[in-house]
Amino acid sequence: MIVNKKQACQEALIHRILTFDIQPGSTLDETLLSEEYGLSRTPLREVFQKLAGDGYLVQNENRGTKVSSMDLTSMRNFFQTAPMIYAAVARLAVENASGQQIEDLKSIQMNFRRAGEESEPQEMAMFNHRFHHIIGEMAGSPYLSPSLNRLLIDHTRMSQMFYKPINSKERLLVWEACGQHDGMIEAIEKKDPAAIVQLTIEHWELSRDRIEKFVRPDPLDMDIGLQEAGE
Repeated sequence: MIVNKKQACQEALIHRILTFDIQPGSTLDETLLSEEYGLSRTPLREVFQKLAGDGYLVQNENRGTKVSSMDLTSMRNFFQTAPMIYAAVARLAVENASGQQIEDLKSIQMNFRRAGEESEPQEMAMFNHRFHHIIGEMAGSPYLSPSLNRLLIDHTRMSQMFYKPINSKERLLVWEACGQHDGMIEAIEKKDPAAIVQLTIEHWELSRDRIEKFVRPDPLDMDIGLQEAGE
């Protein structure tokens, strides 16, 4: 029973972190979470340790356990390394993917597309997370997998902005991203590393500008600012 409770707690905390129900940098309240998930302190701390190892949490001896930050340094590292990691993982996925993994990827893609048709940005972000996580499993690299999984935490948190289009142009970008997923699956089935690397880079570039708005505000209209200053 305790194993099931620990697993349920772990999965719930991951979902809450990825969907901003628990904000980046927040300190976790052990007492409150123990009561909420029906766990004593020891198994709860084991959950914390696992999530810290996966990059969701940061543990400091004298400062408690916090949700991993999305500060300026973290975001700079994210934007610098993401395309390189994604491309390398995609190339290995083509070489190593199993038939069952490809079927799993197709199933996730169906759910991703359905969430888009139903205008569910949070679900789209979560299915996108799972889509790229499976590609990482296909790659099977003990060196790249930890880096990919850490990238996906911040990517999923930020990508919910991408999946909330505010106009028809941005809605088209979302569906273009969906089509790129289909292209990645086809490239994996055809064992075409050049095609999937190209698609992966295009996929990253498609959402990058929109995701960057998460960490930088829209520029001020200088003409309006100067007019207001002169009034």
